[in-house]
Amino acid sequence: MNTMQRTHCRPIWGMALTVLVAGCGRSDPGPVPASGSSHHQHLPPHGGTVVELGTDQHHLELLHEAGSEVITAYVLDGEMEKFIRISQPQFQIRVTRPSLGPLDFHAVESAATGERVGDTSEFAASAPWLKTNAVFDGTLSEIKIAGQAYRDISFNYPKGNE
Repeated sequence: MNTMQRTHCRPIWGMALTVLVAGCGRSDPGPVPASGSSHHQHLPPHGGTVVELGTDQHHLELLHEAGSEVITAYVLDGEMEKFIRISQPQFQIRVTRPSLGPLDFHAVESAATGERVGDTSEFAASAPWLKTNAVFDGTLSEIKIAGQAYRDISFNYPKGNE
């Protein structure tokens, strides 16, 4: 390479090196996770209590309005983004503390969504004690979702189990 060519190349290499160094000189490491946990959080669509079924396979969302004797359950997917219709017409939650008897959930039909008994994601149970005491420990006896049976799932209401 002659002197003329080396002089011509030097400014180009200088610019390339400047760009490379500027790109690599980043002092901000980028976003840092809020905690060391790898577990992600699901947000229930109605703001209710989350009961995880399996390892993020499915969820129940339980919702109770203060002063009401009705509690509603919604069957959801693992990400809590989609409602899952099931064929089961009812399921039970045994209230273990305080010992107030079971909550028998029955399928809710909806003309708006076309859901009906045997093809619904919404269930409701009624108990007079819910009007004054909506804090309890419970165990879901059994629910079948997409061919998977979930049995004896314990949780606290309103804390959940997630």
